[in-house]
Parts: sequence; structure tokens; C-alpha cells
Amino acid sequence: MNDPATIRRLYGRRQGHKLREGQAALVEETLPRLSVPAAGPLDARILFGDDRPLHVEIGFGAGEHLAAQAGETPDTGFIGCEPFLNGVVGALVHIRDDVLDNVRLHMGDALEVIERLPDASLDRLYLLHPDPWPKARHAKRRMVNHGPLDAIAAKLKPGAEFRLGTDDPTYCRWSMMIMNQRADFAWTAQSPRDFLERPADWPETRYERKARRQGHEVWYFRYVRR
Repeated sequence: MNDPATIRRLYGRRQGHKLREGQAALVEETLPRLSVPAAGPLDARILFGDDRPLHVEIGFGAGEHLAAQAGETPDTGFIGCEPFLNGVVGALVHIRDDVLDNVRLHMGDALEVIERLPDASLDRLYLLHPDPWPKARHAKRRMVNHGPLDAIAAKLKPGAEFRLGTDDPTYCRWSMMIMNQRADFAWTAQSPRDFLERPADWPETRYERKARRQGHEVWYFRYVRR
């Protein structure tokens, strides 16, 4: 298992280009209203006022997948976690433009939110195109490690789904190795087509489009919590 101190540290940039005036206004005026509370226990009733199903997306990028899923299933509550400010701004734009009221955001470490949820409370969790940390010495920084997966497994309901997408061959091999070591997740693939073709209910991300333009293969893994 990973050292808990290791999995709690965030690596990488928090902000890229300077925000435009409208973007800064979204952060100042809209983000506080949609932010996950900073402390205390969390559940669907606290976040959305009822006992609806809950999905979490770890590292939502610019928010296009998060917004598309939220728009398709308005009776489900979505928690998006992203430490990168410009990504959070992207999600806020989607939420505003698509008039979504079933999304809450956390700008920071996803595990800080996940650990505050009740056990067996999540219906689905997404980890799409995470930073692969390709160097062997950085492998402990990958989200697909036993420490984070222990936390994720505890919060998923039996039968709930963990979706993992990547276009990085190293991360693909690593993830298959790590997930194969776990008795608490079952891989749903029955044939290569099941992980080589994007499912109809898996909205495309900009990272995926970029990967395909560059000639990369993309892998779509779906695991069920045993």
C-alpha cells in the first residue's frame, strides 16, 4: 500500500494563463455557490438537498465530460474535483451555458472530498486521462495506486462503476497491473472491442480528441465494485 502522506500531495501547476475579466467574475461570483463545503461530512442531501445518485469525476480537465454527463442525467448529482484553476473556469463556463444545477466543484485534491463521503455512497467514479507520470520514479504519484484505490473502493456502492480512460501506454499497462491485483474490482470487458471503442454514454474529452489527432490509441476501462 502507498504511504498516506504520499497520496495526499498534489503535483503540478495550479494555474496557467491569466484569466479574462469574465472568467475571473465566474470564479468570484459563481464558484463559491457551487463549491463543495470546505469541511464536514458530505452526502447527496448536503450537496443537492435530496438523496439522488452521486457521481465523482477526478481531474475533470476543462469540464466537458462532466457537463455532458450532468446534462444527460439531471437527477444525478455530480462532484467534479480539479486542482487546476483554468480547468475549473472551463467547467464553470459549461455549467453556466448549459444551465446545470446538479454539479458541485472542488478545486483541490479529490481525495479530500472522497474521504468525507459515506462508505458505499457513490454510484460511479470517473478518472479520465490522468497525468501518467511516465518516469518509474514518479509511479507513486499516479492516482491508480492502491492507496487512492482503497479510498475509492470504500465509497463506491456494490455494483457501482469505476471508469478509467487513458491514451498513455505506460499508464495503460500500469493500471491493468494494479487493477488485476485487486479483488474488490471486476473488469467488465468481454472482448477487446469493450475497451478499445468509446461507449455511447462516455462523452469525448478534448484530451481524447487531441490524442487521436496525434495518432494515439485510447483505452476505456470499466470496473465494477464487487
